[in-house]
Amino acid sequence: MATWSNLNLQNSSSPLMEQLIFFHDHTLMILLMITILVSYIMTMLFFNSYTNRFLLEGQTIEIIWTILPAITLIFIALPSLRLLYLLDESMNPLITMKTIGHQWYWSYEYMDFKNIIEFDSYMSALDNISSFRLLDVDNRTILPMNTQIRTLVTAADVIHSWTISALGVKTDATPGRLNQINFMINRPGLYYGQCSEICGANHSFMPIVIESVNLKNFINWIKNY
Repeated sequence: MATWSNLNLQNSSSPLMEQLIFFHDHTLMILLMITILVSYIMTMLFFNSYTNRFLLEGQTIEIIWTILPAITLIFIALPSLRLLYLLDESMNPLITMKTIGHQWYWSYEYMDFKNIIEFDSYMSALDNISSFRLLDVDNRTILPMNTQIRTLVTAADVIHSWTISALGVKTDATPGRLNQINFMINRPGLYYGQCSEICGANHSFMPIVIESVNLKNFINWIKNY
């Protein structure tokens, strides 16, 4: 969960988010090198008094400053394309969960079991000190860790967006359309998210809470539901 004065990205809790953070740092270093180089050249231009009365063209330098940015863009584009394919890859999920967006709550369905488990997840009232304002829900989504999970996302009324930053997942919930997203949680804990689509007044008050547990506790929860 994001906290005050946190200028960096949230700690990753899935392999996809790790790759996103690596790509972010990779691109940021390239931007930093470009900024330093351009700043140095502009500073030198301001503070030197070199002149050339006969300089009309410089084809060599023009070739250099055309080719170098193209090479730099390749170093950004190739990891970006790799990451896009990784995000869309379906890796034989063991559990499928259906998520339905409503105003102003989410519905969840577990469809892999003998009896389909379904429940609604509303924002909980701030009734105790352990609750997070506008972030906690009455029914948390229980999912096992170290398990490949597929989530089918749709909506019942308007466009929503199921987003959890720590897991690196974000997909639109569109009425009449079924979007798919795959992820794996690599450690236990609580992961908070919200609807990140402009779907009406109070649209941000559609919190998402995923509780990651080990496989044994998840099976016990399924049996006792």
